[in-house]
Amino acid sequence: MTAESTDRPTLLLAHTVGPDRGSDLRDRLVDDGLPADRVVAAATPAETDEHAADADGLVVGRFPEGLLKRADSLRWVQALSSGTDHLPTDDLADRGVALTNAAGVHAEPIAEQVLGYMLSFERDLHALARQQAEARWERREGGELRGKTVGIVGVGAIGTRVAELASAFGMEVWGVRRDLDAMPDVVDEARTPDDLHEVCLAADYLVLACPLTDETEGLIGGDELRLLGGDGVLVNVARGEVCDQDALVGALRSNLIGGAALDVFEEEPLPGDSPLWDLSNVFVTPHMAGSTPHKAERWTEILAENYRRLAEGDPDDMRNRVV
Repeated sequence: MTAESTDRPTLLLAHTVGPDRGSDLRDRLVDDGLPADRVVAAATPAETDEHAADADGLVVGRFPEGLLKRADSLRWVQALSSGTDHLPTDDLADRGVALTNAAGVHAEPIAEQVLGYMLSFERDLHALARQQAEARWERREGGELRGKTVGIVGVGAIGTRVAELASAFGMEVWGVRRDLDAMPDVVDEARTPDDLHEVCLAADYLVLACPLTDETEGLIGGDELRLLGGDGVLVNVARGEVCDQDALVGALRSNLIGGAALDVFEEEPLPGDSPLWDLSNVFVTPHMAGSTPHKAERWTEILAENYRRLAEGDPDDMRNRVV
Protein backbone atom coordinates (compact mmCIF):
# COMPACT_ATOMS: atom_id res chain seq x y z
CA MET A 1 0.00 0.00 0.00
CA THR A 2 1.47 3.34 -1.05
CA ALA A 3 1.75 6.34 1.26
CA GLU A 4 -0.53 8.25 -1.09
CA SER A 5 -3.30 5.66 -0.84
CA THR A 6 -3.05 5.88 2.94
CA ASP A 7 -2.94 9.69 3.20
CA ARG A 8 -5.27 10.36 0.25
CA PRO A 9 -7.53 7.31 -0.10
CA THR A 10 -9.64 6.84 -3.19
CA LEU A 11 -13.36 6.90 -2.41
CA LEU A 12 -15.73 5.30 -4.92
CA LEU A 13 -19.43 6.05 -4.86
CA ALA A 14 -20.86 2.98 -6.57
CA HIS A 15 -23.53 3.21 -9.26
CA THR A 16 -26.00 1.68 -6.76
CA VAL A 17 -25.97 5.02 -4.92
CA GLY A 18 -27.72 6.43 -8.00
CA PRO A 19 -26.14 8.73 -10.61
CA ASP A 20 -27.74 11.98 -9.47
CA ARG A 21 -27.30 11.25 -5.78
CA GLY A 22 -23.73 10.07 -6.31
CA SER A 23 -22.80 13.19 -8.26
CA ASP A 24 -24.38 15.43 -5.62
CA LEU A 25 -22.58 13.64 -2.77
CA ARG A 26 -19.27 13.88 -4.62
CA ASP A 27 -19.69 17.64 -5.04
CA ARG A 28 -20.59 18.03 -1.38
CA LEU A 29 -17.58 15.99 -0.25
CA VAL A 30 -15.20 18.01 -2.41
CA ASP A 31 -16.72 21.22 -1.04
CA ASP A 32 -16.07 19.77 2.43
CA GLY A 33 -12.36 19.49 1.65
CA LEU A 34 -11.92 15.97 0.29
CA PRO A 35 -9.44 15.82 -2.64
CA ALA A 36 -11.35 16.12 -5.92
CA ASP A 37 -9.03 13.67 -7.70
CA ARG A 38 -9.71 11.01 -5.06
CA VAL A 39 -13.54 11.00 -5.00
CA VAL A 40 -15.19 9.15 -7.89
CA ALA A 41 -18.93 8.92 -8.54
CA ALA A 42 -19.83 6.01 -10.81
CA ALA A 43 -23.01 6.31 -12.85
CA THR A 44 -22.99 2.83 -14.41
CA PRO A 45 -21.96 -0.70 -13.42
CA ALA A 46 -19.09 -0.45 -15.93
CA GLU A 47 -17.76 2.67 -14.20
CA THR A 48 -17.96 0.96 -10.81
CA ASP A 49 -16.00 -1.99 -12.21
CA GLU A 50 -13.46 0.35 -13.78
CA HIS A 51 -12.57 1.98 -10.45
CA ALA A 52 -13.15 -0.94 -8.07
CA ALA A 53 -9.55 -2.18 -8.01
CA ASP A 54 -8.22 1.21 -6.87
CA ALA A 55 -10.92 1.99 -4.32
CA ASP A 56 -9.85 2.26 -0.68
CA GLY A 57 -13.37 3.27 0.36
CA LEU A 58 -16.72 2.37 -1.17
CA VAL A 59 -20.13 4.01 -0.72
CA VAL A 60 -23.10 1.79 -1.57
CA GLY A 61 -26.84 1.55 -1.63
CA ARG A 62 -27.11 -2.05 -2.74
CA PHE A 63 -23.75 -3.86 -2.77
CA PRO A 64 -22.65 -4.48 -6.39
CA GLU A 65 -22.57 -8.19 -7.18
CA GLY A 66 -19.08 -9.65 -7.33
CA LEU A 67 -17.37 -6.39 -6.46
CA LEU A 68 -15.44 -7.78 -3.50
CA LYS A 69 -13.48 -10.05 -5.84
CA ARG A 70 -12.30 -7.03 -7.83
CA ALA A 71 -11.74 -4.52 -5.00
CA ASP A 72 -8.19 -5.48 -4.02
CA SER A 73 -7.45 -2.26 -2.11
CA LEU A 74 -10.77 -1.98 -0.27
CA ARG A 75 -10.50 -1.03 3.40
CA TRP A 76 -13.86 0.59 4.15
CA VAL A 77 -17.49 0.32 3.03
CA GLN A 78 -20.05 2.99 3.91
CA ALA A 79 -23.74 2.08 3.72
CA LEU A 80 -26.23 4.86 3.11
CA SER A 81 -28.79 3.01 5.21
CA SER A 82 -28.96 2.25 8.91
CA GLY A 83 -29.62 -1.42 8.28
CA THR A 84 -26.81 -3.57 6.93
CA ASP A 85 -28.62 -6.90 6.64
CA HIS A 86 -28.49 -6.56 2.83
CA LEU A 87 -24.68 -6.30 2.79
CA PRO A 88 -22.02 -9.07 2.85
CA THR A 89 -21.01 -8.36 6.45
CA ASP A 90 -19.35 -11.73 7.04
CA ASP A 91 -17.23 -11.44 3.90
CA LEU A 92 -16.20 -7.90 4.83
CA ALA A 93 -15.27 -9.01 8.33
CA ASP A 94 -13.22 -11.92 6.95
CA ARG A 95 -11.26 -9.50 4.78
CA GLY A 96 -10.77 -6.98 7.56
CA VAL A 97 -12.79 -4.33 5.74
CA ALA A 98 -14.48 -1.77 8.00
CA LEU A 99 -18.24 -1.34 7.52
CA THR A 100 -20.04 1.78 8.69
CA ASN A 101 -23.71 2.66 8.40
CA ALA A 102 -25.83 5.80 8.30
CA ALA A 103 -27.35 5.45 11.78
CA GLY A 104 -28.76 8.78 12.89
CA VAL A 105 -29.39 10.17 9.41
CA HIS A 106 -32.99 8.97 9.40
CA ALA A 107 -33.71 9.24 13.13
CA GLU A 108 -35.64 12.52 13.03
CA PRO A 109 -38.01 11.79 10.11
CA ILE A 110 -38.70 8.23 11.25
CA ALA A 111 -39.38 9.33 14.81
CA GLU A 112 -41.71 12.07 13.60
CA GLN A 113 -43.57 9.56 11.43
CA VAL A 114 -43.89 7.19 14.40
CA LEU A 115 -45.39 10.04 16.40
CA GLY A 116 -47.75 10.72 13.49
CA TYR A 117 -48.84 7.07 13.46
CA MET A 118 -49.57 7.16 17.19
CA LEU A 119 -51.51 10.42 16.91
CA SER A 120 -53.47 8.99 13.98
CA PHE A 121 -54.58 5.95 15.97
CA GLU A 122 -55.19 7.95 19.14
CA ARG A 123 -57.34 10.53 17.33
CA ASP A 124 -58.76 8.07 14.74
CA LEU A 125 -57.38 10.24 11.93
CA HIS A 126 -56.93 7.34 9.48
CA ALA A 127 -60.60 6.40 9.88
CA LEU A 128 -61.68 10.03 9.56
CA ALA A 129 -59.71 10.32 6.30
CA ARG A 130 -61.72 7.41 4.91
CA GLN A 131 -64.94 9.12 6.00
CA GLN A 132 -63.90 12.31 4.23
CA ALA A 133 -63.24 10.38 1.01
CA GLU A 134 -66.83 9.06 1.29
CA ALA A 135 -68.32 12.48 2.21
CA ARG A 136 -69.61 10.86 5.39
CA TRP A 137 -70.13 12.96 8.55
CA GLU A 138 -69.68 10.72 11.59
CA ARG A 139 -68.30 11.99 14.90
CA ARG A 140 -65.68 9.90 16.67
CA GLU A 141 -64.27 10.14 20.17
CA GLY A 142 -60.52 10.74 20.18
CA GLY A 143 -58.07 9.83 22.90
CA GLU A 144 -54.84 11.36 24.20
CA LEU A 145 -51.25 10.15 24.04
CA ARG A 146 -50.50 11.71 27.43
CA GLY A 147 -50.46 8.98 30.04
CA LYS A 148 -50.18 6.16 27.50
CA THR A 149 -47.22 3.76 27.43
CA VAL A 150 -44.96 3.23 24.43
CA GLY A 151 -42.63 0.24 24.28
CA ILE A 152 -39.66 0.73 21.95
CA VAL A 153 -37.83 -2.38 20.79
CA GLY A 154 -34.38 -1.21 19.73
CA VAL A 155 -33.27 2.02 21.37
CA GLY A 156 -30.56 3.17 19.00
CA ALA A 157 -30.58 6.54 17.24
CA ILE A 158 -34.12 6.09 15.92
CA GLY A 159 -35.53 4.56 19.09
CA THR A 160 -33.95 7.27 21.21
CA ARG A 161 -35.55 10.04 19.15
CA VAL A 162 -38.91 8.24 19.32
CA ALA A 163 -38.48 8.12 23.10
CA GLU A 164 -37.73 11.85 23.26
CA LEU A 165 -40.79 12.82 21.23
CA ALA A 166 -43.07 10.43 23.08
CA SER A 167 -41.81 11.72 26.42
CA ALA A 168 -42.50 15.30 25.30
CA PHE A 169 -46.13 14.24 24.77
CA GLY A 170 -46.34 12.91 28.31
CA MET A 171 -46.11 9.23 27.46
CA GLU A 172 -44.39 6.67 29.67
CA VAL A 173 -41.47 5.19 27.75
CA TRP A 174 -40.29 1.59 28.03
CA GLY A 175 -37.18 0.66 26.10
CA VAL A 176 -35.70 -2.69 25.06
CA ARG A 177 -31.96 -2.86 24.48
CA ARG A 178 -29.27 -5.46 25.13
CA ASP A 179 -26.85 -3.01 26.73
CA LEU A 180 -28.81 -1.33 29.52
CA ASP A 181 -25.80 0.83 30.40
CA ALA A 182 -26.24 2.57 27.03
CA MET A 183 -29.98 3.19 27.54
CA PRO A 184 -30.75 6.93 27.27
CA ASP A 185 -32.07 8.74 30.34
CA VAL A 186 -35.32 9.62 28.55
CA VAL A 187 -36.43 5.99 28.90
CA ASP A 188 -38.51 5.50 32.04
CA GLU A 189 -38.32 1.69 32.16
CA ALA A 190 -35.25 -0.06 30.75
CA ARG A 191 -35.60 -3.72 29.80
CA THR A 192 -33.52 -6.38 28.05
CA PRO A 193 -34.87 -8.60 25.24
CA ASP A 194 -35.56 -11.25 27.86
CA ASP A 195 -38.28 -8.94 29.20
CA LEU A 196 -40.03 -8.47 25.83
CA HIS A 197 -43.28 -10.09 26.99
CA GLU A 198 -43.46 -7.75 29.97
CA VAL A 199 -43.01 -4.79 27.60
CA CYS A 200 -45.72 -6.08 25.25
CA LEU A 201 -48.11 -6.43 28.16
CA ALA A 202 -47.43 -2.88 29.38
CA ALA A 203 -47.47 -1.11 26.01
CA ASP A 204 -50.34 0.76 24.40
CA TYR A 205 -48.04 1.25 21.41
CA LEU A 206 -45.22 -1.18 20.58
CA VAL A 207 -42.64 0.37 18.25
CA LEU A 208 -40.17 -1.86 16.41
CA ALA A 209 -36.97 0.05 15.63
CA CYS A 210 -34.36 -2.71 15.88
CA PRO A 211 -32.03 -4.03 13.16
CA LEU A 212 -32.84 -7.28 11.40
CA THR A 213 -30.58 -10.02 12.75
CA ASP A 214 -30.84 -13.74 13.38
CA GLU A 215 -32.07 -12.87 16.88
CA THR A 216 -34.73 -10.35 15.78
CA GLU A 217 -36.15 -12.21 12.76
CA GLY A 218 -39.68 -13.27 13.74
CA LEU A 219 -39.28 -11.56 17.12
CA ILE A 220 -42.94 -10.53 17.20
CA GLY A 221 -45.32 -13.43 16.71
CA GLY A 222 -48.66 -14.65 17.99
CA ASP A 223 -47.64 -14.74 21.65
CA GLU A 224 -46.34 -11.18 21.64
CA LEU A 225 -49.40 -9.88 19.77
CA ARG A 226 -51.75 -11.54 22.25
CA LEU A 227 -49.92 -9.77 25.07
CA LEU A 228 -50.19 -6.44 23.27
CA GLY A 229 -53.94 -6.93 23.40
CA GLY A 230 -57.10 -5.52 21.91
CA ASP A 231 -56.24 -1.87 22.55
CA GLY A 232 -52.58 -2.15 21.58
CA VAL A 233 -51.10 -0.86 18.33
CA LEU A 234 -47.99 -2.26 16.64
CA VAL A 235 -45.73 0.21 14.81
CA ASN A 236 -43.03 -1.30 12.59
CA VAL A 237 -40.29 0.94 11.16
CA ALA A 238 -37.58 -1.74 11.49
CA ARG A 239 -37.79 -4.51 8.88
CA GLY A 240 -40.82 -6.50 7.82
CA GLU A 241 -39.22 -9.78 8.87
CA VAL A 242 -38.99 -8.68 12.52
CA CYS A 243 -42.73 -9.43 12.78
CA ASP A 244 -44.44 -12.63 11.62
CA GLN A 245 -46.69 -11.07 8.99
CA ASP A 246 -49.16 -13.98 8.83
CA ALA A 247 -49.58 -13.85 12.60
CA LEU A 248 -50.06 -10.10 12.39
CA VAL A 249 -52.77 -10.37 9.72
CA GLY A 250 -54.57 -12.93 11.85
CA ALA A 251 -54.35 -10.72 14.94
CA LEU A 252 -55.68 -7.72 13.01
CA ARG A 253 -58.54 -9.63 11.40
CA SER A 254 -59.69 -11.00 14.74
CA ASN A 255 -59.17 -7.68 16.56
CA LEU A 256 -56.69 -9.42 18.82
CA ILE A 257 -54.78 -6.12 18.67
CA GLY A 258 -56.15 -2.66 18.10
CA GLY A 259 -54.22 -1.90 14.93
CA ALA A 260 -50.89 -1.63 13.16
CA ALA A 261 -48.90 1.11 11.43
CA LEU A 262 -46.48 -0.47 8.97
CA ASP A 263 -43.74 1.12 6.87
CA VAL A 264 -41.89 -2.15 6.17
CA PHE A 265 -43.03 -5.56 4.96
CA GLU A 266 -41.76 -9.08 4.34
CA GLU A 267 -42.15 -8.46 0.60
CA GLU A 268 -41.71 -5.00 -0.90
CA PRO A 269 -43.46 -3.47 -2.69
CA LEU A 270 -46.39 -4.87 -0.74
CA PRO A 271 -48.30 -7.09 -3.22
CA GLY A 272 -51.63 -5.73 -4.40
CA ASP A 273 -53.45 -8.80 -3.13
CA SER A 274 -52.12 -8.47 0.44
CA PRO A 275 -54.94 -8.35 2.99
CA LEU A 276 -53.07 -5.54 4.76
CA TRP A 277 -54.31 -3.06 2.12
CA ASP A 278 -57.97 -3.63 3.00
CA LEU A 279 -57.96 -3.93 6.78
CA SER A 280 -59.53 -0.86 8.39
CA ASN A 281 -57.23 -1.05 11.42
CA VAL A 282 -53.99 -0.87 9.41
CA PHE A 283 -52.00 2.19 8.31
CA VAL A 284 -49.76 1.26 5.34
CA THR A 285 -46.93 3.50 4.12
CA PRO A 286 -44.46 2.53 1.34
CA HIS A 287 -41.14 2.27 3.26
CA MET A 288 -40.68 6.03 3.29
CA ALA A 289 -40.41 6.91 6.97
CA GLY A 290 -36.73 7.75 6.56
CA SER A 291 -37.30 10.23 3.75
CA THR A 292 -36.07 13.75 4.48
CA PRO A 293 -34.67 16.70 2.52
CA HIS A 294 -31.68 16.66 4.89
CA LYS A 295 -30.29 13.22 4.00
CA ALA A 296 -27.52 14.47 1.72
CA GLU A 297 -26.04 16.88 4.24
CA ARG A 298 -26.16 14.26 7.00
CA TRP A 299 -24.61 11.60 4.76
CA THR A 300 -21.88 14.06 3.80
CA GLU A 301 -20.99 14.70 7.42
CA ILE A 302 -20.57 10.98 8.14
CA LEU A 303 -18.72 10.27 4.90
CA ALA A 304 -16.27 13.14 5.33
CA GLU A 305 -15.54 12.21 8.94
CA ASN A 306 -14.96 8.55 8.11
CA TYR A 307 -12.82 9.36 5.07
CA ARG A 308 -10.54 11.44 7.28
CA ARG A 309 -10.36 8.65 9.85
CA LEU A 310 -9.30 6.27 7.09
CA ALA A 311 -6.70 8.74 5.79
CA GLU A 312 -5.31 9.13 9.31
CA GLY A 313 -5.09 5.37 9.80
CA ASP A 314 -7.80 5.31 12.50
CA PRO A 315 -10.49 2.98 11.10
CA ASP A 316 -11.33 1.76 14.61
CA ASP A 317 -12.62 5.25 15.43
CA MET A 318 -14.88 5.52 12.41
CA ARG A 319 -18.38 6.81 13.08
CA ASN A 320 -21.17 4.20 13.12
CA ARG A 321 -18.78 1.29 12.67
CA VAL A 322 -20.65 -2.02 12.37
CA VAL A 323 -17.79 -4.37 11.35
